Amino acid sequence: MAVLTIDLKKLEHNARLICERAQSRGVSVYGVTKVMAGLSEVAFAFKRAGVEAIADSRLENIAAMRKAGVPGPFVLLRLPSVSRAAEVVSLADVSLNSELCTLLALNRAAGELGVTHRVVVMVDVGDLREGVWPKDLLPMLIGSLKLRNIEVIGIGTNLACYGGVIPDENNMALLRELAVAAEACLGRKLVASGGNSSSLAWLFSDQFPVGINNLRIGEGIILGRETVDRQPLPGAYLDACTLTAEIIELKLKPSVPIGTIGQDAFGAVPSFVDRGLRQRAILSLGRQDTVPAGLTPLLPGAEVIGASSDHLLLDVTAAPSVRVGDWVSFIPGYGALLAAATSPYVRKVVG
Repeated sequence: MAVLTIDLKKLEHNARLICERAQSRGVSVYGVTKVMAGLSEVAFAFKRAGVEAIADSRLENIAAMRKAGVPGPFVLLRLPSVSRAAEVVSLADVSLNSELCTLLALNRAAGELGVTHRVVVMVDVGDLREGVWPKDLLPMLIGSLKLRNIEVIGIGTNLACYGGVIPDENNMALLRELAVAAEACLGRKLVASGGNSSSLAWLFSDQFPVGINNLRIGEGIILGRETVDRQPLPGAYLDACTLTAEIIELKLKPSVPIGTIGQDAFGAVPSFVDRGLRQRAILSLGRQDTVPAGLTPLLPGAEVIGASSDHLLLDVTAAPSVRVGDWVSFIPGYGALLAAATSPYVRKVVG
């Protein structure tokens, strides 16, 4: 079994580093726990570091964190399902929305519970994931004014997730203009949520756009990097999370398979470069546990060369001497961490 080790002190340090920088710019931070499957220990560390709210994409994670006593407020990141409106308003204090019909369902559910549900209306400024088109924002806000149990507290956008569109002067200027128009429409100050960890390079520069007053940050805290160029954040730990697995075979083998090559277990036809005989280690880690391409070995000279469902192949020819039974650690990228944190086959060690 592989082990995912989570260093809470390093996570709290990274979160505090980002929160202090954000607060100096008048920006609040929602700490995103979804990549950690909503681990309550991680949420507590985020709150100690100063995040304004805990944000997650899964209602199940929010329910678990509430049960563990994590202080809110809680923000639901994934657009709510109409069929789960009652759960949304009972578990999440705030949700991100882009459909008026969903707001109607949330309004009914909130009315039945006797609560007011707060929402951030998402605007699509180019990444083509969630959000209303800019021209449709004001009509949606006007429609929301008729809903007695819904309070729009802000507008937001998402970037660098689906389309890979990065925050820039143009899309941030558009969001600022829309925020001003939205405030005029609703007659109150609003949250202007300018995105996720892709905005961290700006936050740590001297050019962060005026008028953007909120960011939703998860990956930047947990991995210590901004997500446009994957550059380390100044002073952040890059190894707050490590994934470790045991060597279960160690052999000198050719670097090219022998025989006619067809599809592998996942339907791809692999290609190989002949590097002669290589020392290869097989580890107790596979695609059921993580995304192999997202792993950076901490063993000097080691190189990930492939994986099947249950086995990770590591070239250790240039690495220090290792033996069967040794454990090798990796720093996971976002996809690798997401898979490991949600895999039932990976043991989580939090400390």
